[in-house]
Amino acid sequence: MNNKWFLRISLTACFLAFFVIVLGAYVRLSDAGLGCPDWPGCFGQLTAPDEAHEIRQAVNAFPHLEVHSGKAWKEMIHRYFASTLGLLILVMAFLAWRHRRDKNQQFILPLILVGLVIFQGMLGMWTVTQLVRPTIVTLHLLTGLLTLSLLFWVFLKHIRLWSEKIKASDALPFIRPLAKIAIVVLALQLFLGGWTSTNYVALYCPDFPTCQGSWLPQTNFAEAFVFFKDPTVNYEGGSLSLEAGVTVHYLHRLGAVITTIVLSTLALLMLFKTDSRVLKNLSKLLLLVLTAQVCLGIANVVLVLPIPVAVSHNAIAAVLLLTLLLINYSLNIGSLKTMSYQKDANKGLS
Repeated sequence: MNNKWFLRISLTACFLAFFVIVLGAYVRLSDAGLGCPDWPGCFGQLTAPDEAHEIRQAVNAFPHLEVHSGKAWKEMIHRYFASTLGLLILVMAFLAWRHRRDKNQQFILPLILVGLVIFQGMLGMWTVTQLVRPTIVTLHLLTGLLTLSLLFWVFLKHIRLWSEKIKASDALPFIRPLAKIAIVVLALQLFLGGWTSTNYVALYCPDFPTCQGSWLPQTNFAEAFVFFKDPTVNYEGGSLSLEAGVTVHYLHRLGAVITTIVLSTLALLMLFKTDSRVLKNLSKLLLLVLTAQVCLGIANVVLVLPIPVAVSHNAIAAVLLLTLLLINYSLNIGSLKTMSYQKDANKGLS
């Protein structure tokens, strides 16, 4: 395989993107999203202020704000890793351009990733300057997951994973559409999860499986999904009313049920309706990750949102997304091989 450095950097970028997403969740859940009130620096400095003279300088520069060195460092460390990821993506794009005449070299996706990471940086800036407005923070999270997904897809295509191991199966045409639907369903659920987290309503339904003691709690959809809010208001800690917050949380729970049904159906069909050992193993992985995610979601409510559990919930959501991407890639390879076999058969007949 040509361009081995592209392969190595794309794999490194995948791991780093995953780490940045998990670290971002930790920063948000520990209420450190506004640990630095400015961007790209922190209280007018290149590093978070922790020395006495640095704190005095920060207080003089931002007299209306309280300086929390711990929160500031959490935010800045997240920025450092995110910037490193952006640099790796730029290097990938350069290598792709340099090897653009190689028929096996991907070129378009690395360029798309450059644009995406620039947009992600702008969202990071707006997250701070617009005081963690839920719409911006949710979009920041989803764009991070999209970046991770594209990096993973680039890596899979570059190494052509199990291109010689997936066998043609009559069940594949029926499973492939469901796998694509599963991606869409999971994406919607990730949005609901992000909206729940960025609006700080994860505990608006403190009981389980009911919500506010009812199977059908009072809701307020008009307030729950207002995306264009006042950018001058500080949204850290949440701003939704009880009924609006319950609406968001309740929909996230319903989404979890629907997602579990769709993904479980896909996994069971792959397990019992395909002949491929690779697909059977992937179905088991999907069931395992899905079970872990459901358990973590329930634990968040029952244990009153402990940070380690909440961060793990975000991390496993990303793993679930990558698992579905791997399944879709594998099914696509199986379909391509089926088409190849049919073409070969037709040539033989002619």
